[in-house]
Amino acid sequence: MGVPVRDTSGPVRERMLGIYLNDHVAGATGGVELVRRMVKEHRDTAYGPDLEGLATEIAQDRHALLRLLADLDVPARRYKMYGAWLAEKAGRVKPNGRLRRRSGLTVVIELEALRVGVEGKALLWRSLLAAAARDSRLDARRLQELLDRARTQTEVLDSLHSRATSALLSPGPSAPVGVQAGVAS
Repeated sequence: MGVPVRDTSGPVRERMLGIYLNDHVAGATGGVELVRRMVKEHRDTAYGPDLEGLATEIAQDRHALLRLLADLDVPARRYKMYGAWLAEKAGRVKPNGRLRRRSGLTVVIELEALRVGVEGKALLWRSLLAAAARDSRLDARRLQELLDRARTQTEVLDSLHSRATSALLSPGPSAPVGVQAGVAS
């Protein structure tokens, strides 16, 4: 069963594109904040190097998206970026079974949040890549590069998540959280 699609030519299409891109900029803003905080928390653990690489790439992807907005003459909606920034800060106050410290579960949840964000970003690049065949303002080669990078980021996040859940959930010798497999509390 097909989903009916409205005619999205002209101004309506441009407005929808602007909303779509700005929503992704907001998500990217939250993702950059989250991964930067994770780098600070886990810099001296086995996760540190992978998280530092992800932080660099995710920030670069956000900049690529902002450049795309400028290239398409889509105004960046700062209120959405500020809202995402604030939401990431508020997300730090989540229950984790501890009142004052982070739990081992925190890293798992944060990696899952990043994974969802990267998958959303990959869907954005894929959608724009498909649209590039009909819109000469979109650089198909660059969009493919960004899509490929998102796929690589997904693999890194899956590996980190596997290590974190194994350290947290697998039976084994009792060790303080942060010691097992390089997991920082």
